[in-house]
Amino acid sequence: MNFKPTVRHLPLLLLVVIIPGLLLVLFLAAGGWLTPQRLSAQSLVQSLQQNSGVHPGYPRNHAKGVCVTGDFTSSGNAAFLSRASVFQPGTVPVIGRFAIAGGNPHAPDYGVPVRSLALEFQLAHGEQWRTGMNALPFLPVSTPQAFYDQQQASRPLPQTGKPDAQKLMAFTVAHPEVKPFFAWVKTHVLAASWAQERYNSLNAFRFTNAQGETRFVRWSLVPRTPWQPISAAQQQQPDYLQSDLHDRLATAPLKWDLVISVAQPGDAVNDASKVWPADRQQIVAGTLTLRDSSPQQGGSCNDINYDPLILPQGISGSDDPLLNARSAAYAKSFNLRTAEQARQQEKNHESPDNPVSSAAAHRTLVDGAGRADHAIYRRGDGGGYLDCPFTVAGDT
Repeated sequence: MNFKPTVRHLPLLLLVVIIPGLLLVLFLAAGGWLTPQRLSAQSLVQSLQQNSGVHPGYPRNHAKGVCVTGDFTSSGNAAFLSRASVFQPGTVPVIGRFAIAGGNPHAPDYGVPVRSLALEFQLAHGEQWRTGMNALPFLPVSTPQAFYDQQQASRPLPQTGKPDAQKLMAFTVAHPEVKPFFAWVKTHVLAASWAQERYNSLNAFRFTNAQGETRFVRWSLVPRTPWQPISAAQQQQPDYLQSDLHDRLATAPLKWDLVISVAQPGDAVNDASKVWPADRQQIVAGTLTLRDSSPQQGGSCNDINYDPLILPQGISGSDDPLLNARSAAYAKSFNLRTAEQARQQEKNHESPDNPVSSAAAHRTLVDGAGRADHAIYRRGDGGGYLDCPFTVAGDT
């Protein structure tokens, strides 16, 4: 018996054939199958792995670090800029992570010029604010493609362990915006401690106040610990940053002032490679106090993905393309390392008291991608509250 579709069969055809076909096309497009040349989070993570090697159980960038805990006390001075609860007078707990740039968790501290501090502010009603900051004044490039090209040009040659000089030169010619960063690296003197560094958001964000007024801002953590250059003795110690931090916290808490810089018309709000003028309005929003540290493997920060787009009400991302790229790449890195930690724990039959985090292992053993536990948070003002997998956050 031959079936001959008629007009009355149209709803059935839509349900059985056309709609599933459209859904398949959307799925393939979202996964990049229809545009294989598109730069993806996986491509960015792979480029980092090619340069630093694969170190299972660690982030693909800023792999070497240490967990810290403390609190943030708001001065209330930034409440006129943002309705975020973190800027109302009061104190909230903070979990953070100091790190050095690069994908090698065993790199000597002195060999890396860039240091970082990531924080998670734990706010009321399930909100969180996560931020990843770096101790440098600006980024070398302004787009994900340029970052990828930089990683490709910087890939070490197997014969020498150093990048191809011709490829680096070609990259510099194609991306002249990197020259100020290279000049900064040549003249930069490392501080003697994580405690002495100034950490900058670099990317701009939108602050929206209770009246609905929006301003673009960047923020910095300005240390209260006086700056000192790294000593000759420290340069001989591959892990001196961790030792120094442990010793300092054993004596007294460490403090930074959170300083908000407000953009003016014409400032580059979507380009983290551009510095804003020094005369911009600055507001001291409060004080970060760090009180304790622990190893990153199994520590308080191990199960946190410091995605810069996990934001509370009153803060949202700018249109800087690096923000979405960071978010996606961090998520990829987080899923990789927590799955690796879970496999290692299963292999070793480790107990919850052993170094690999049992919470991370539970998540990754459930479905291999870290999607068992759930948390409620926002992806900025445009996202609303979501009951979503923990791994929408990223890894730094």
